[in-house]
Amino acid sequence: MSHAIIFDTDPGVDDAQAIAIALRHPDIELLGLTTTYGNVDVETATHNALLLSELAGREIPVAQGAAGPMVKPRHAPPKHIHGGNGLGNIPLPDVKGKADPRSAAQFIVDTVNARPGEVTLVAVGPVGNLAAALQLAPDLVDKVKQVVVMGGSIREGGNVTPVAEANMFNDPDAAARVLTAGWPLALVGLDVTHRCVLTPAHMARIEAGQGELGKVLAGSYAFYRDFYQEFLGIDGCCPHDSCALAWLLRPDLFTTAPGHLMVATEGAAEGQTIFAPQGRGFIEPRWSQTPIVEACLEVDGEAVVEWITDTLA
Repeated sequence: MSHAIIFDTDPGVDDAQAIAIALRHPDIELLGLTTTYGNVDVETATHNALLLSELAGREIPVAQGAAGPMVKPRHAPPKHIHGGNGLGNIPLPDVKGKADPRSAAQFIVDTVNARPGEVTLVAVGPVGNLAAALQLAPDLVDKVKQVVVMGGSIREGGNVTPVAEANMFNDPDAAARVLTAGWPLALVGLDVTHRCVLTPAHMARIEAGQGELGKVLAGSYAFYRDFYQEFLGIDGCCPHDSCALAWLLRPDLFTTAPGHLMVATEGAAEGQTIFAPQGRGFIEPRWSQTPIVEACLEVDGEAVVEWITDTLA
C-alpha cells in the first residue's frame, strides 16, 4: 500500500534518519516536509530539511512553521543531544534550495484539501504546526487519512522529566489539541522507541547504501550515540522518529491498544500523556471523554531496526 505523507519534523539526528526513509521507501510518496523548533531552532530545522532532500537528489517542498510553543516559554534546543547544528556538529555543505513561501500550517491545509482522504500527517517533533493547521481549517479532522505522532509515553516514563517525553513537554498545549482533535490518530511513544536500538553495525550498512546522505547520517549518528551511551547505557541510539514510519508501513511489528488520551499542560506533570484504555472504568468518567486513538504499547524492536536498516541500505 502506498502512503502519501507530510512529514512534520525538527531535524535532529533521528529525524534525519527518518527523513532518509521517507525519501527512499518505495511505498512512501513524500508530499512535503514541514519544520518546527524542538531539537533545533526552526531556521536550522528548515536548513536541515532542505539539505537532506538535496543530498538524496530530491526536490521536496519544505515549509517552515512553529518557532516556539503556543503558550509556555520555549526551552533552548538540546545541543548536548543533537549538536548545535542538529546533525552532530559535523561540517555540512551549503543548501541550494529555498523554503516554500507558505507557512507549515497553510502548506498542510492546502495539501490535504487538494487530496482529501489521501494524506497522512506524520509528526515527529512538537506538534504546533498541526495545531495551527487545525486552527486554520477545523474540518481537517475529516479530510486527513491518518495522523501518526511520535511522542508521549504510556508506561515508560519520560525522557526530559520523570513523566514527560520531549515533544509533548516542548508544547503541551498544542499536544493537548492535536491528540484530542478527533481525527484517526496513532501515538508512537517511548514505550516502543526505547525498545529499538540502532547499533554501529546497522549504521555501517546504512552509510554504505546512502551515498552523500549516508555520510551525514553516519557522522551525526556518532554524536548521538555518545549521548545514548551516557543516557541509557546502550551502544547505539534509539531511532525514535523512524519508528513512526515503521508503524505506518509495518504495523504488524507493533502491539497497540485503543483508548483515550489527555496531556497535562501545567504543573509537575506538564507534558505527561495520560492514557485510559477503551472500556475500562475509573472512579470518575473524565479520563474517558476524549476521542478514541491508538497507542503503541509493545514492539519487536529488533525487527523494526532491521526494517529501518534494510530500507536505507
